[in-house]
Amino acid sequence: MSVREAAVAGLFYPELKSILEKEVDEYLLRAKSVRIDGTIRGLLCPHAGFAYSGMTAAAGYRLLKGRTYDAAIIVGPSHREYFDGISIHPGTSYKTPLGETSIDAGLRALLAKAHPSIILSEHGHTMEHSVEVQLPFLQRALGRTPFVPLVMGDQRRELCMALAEALSKVCQDRNVLLVASSDLSHYHPYAEAVGLDKRVVEDVEAFRPEDLLRKLELEEVEACGGGPIVSVMLAARALGAVHCKALFYCNSGDVTGEKDAVVGYLSAALFQDS
Repeated sequence: MSVREAAVAGLFYPELKSILEKEVDEYLLRAKSVRIDGTIRGLLCPHAGFAYSGMTAAAGYRLLKGRTYDAAIIVGPSHREYFDGISIHPGTSYKTPLGETSIDAGLRALLAKAHPSIILSEHGHTMEHSVEVQLPFLQRALGRTPFVPLVMGDQRRELCMALAEALSKVCQDRNVLLVASSDLSHYHPYAEAVGLDKRVVEDVEAFRPEDLLRKLELEEVEACGGGPIVSVMLAARALGAVHCKALFYCNSGDVTGEKDAVVGYLSAALFQDS
């Protein structure tokens, strides 16, 4: 069985272990602190280069300090390859400069049986960054916790609903963290981007995945991982989450000062009362 090698180390994040470890720990230390007292069922996190979205992602992952999970499931979009369905990598692990994170074979098998659109395949995984960039944060926050990497080759409504149902069915009575990997609007002027992203944040905080899906379909808002966001929100709600709190929002213009064409980043937590 194959190990999925790091594809974007040195591009999206440092390729040297010592530098990457220090950088991720610094993000986790400096990220905005938000108190969540309940059980965290899921996170929404961005997937750009760490220099752009690292602080936003860290606002979500720092919430995991002191918490434990049997496994995590990361759902990302496919940026480079279209395919009809949702793929789970068939190998044994994903590798980053921080080491290998094992793929939970039992959980993977249950998900693959849950719906015919969920397949074991390397499609969408080989060069895809949306899952990979979550792992250094997951590795530092949850140590050796195994995970399942899913990539949506298509994000149409039917697949969002199928994935949400599969996740909620398989994770029922299991201590699993769901992670949706997504950036928001792309390459609009700063003020326009903030307006577009604000509408996404409003639906996220109001826990309205159905409204968000409708707006994505009508192209009223943008999120490159809109399907993962909707699927994870629906699944987390079915698993008991009743709150969704936006933790941190910014865009690339806030980081670089270049505001002619920016990309939006959001982190949020899906949780239920203790």
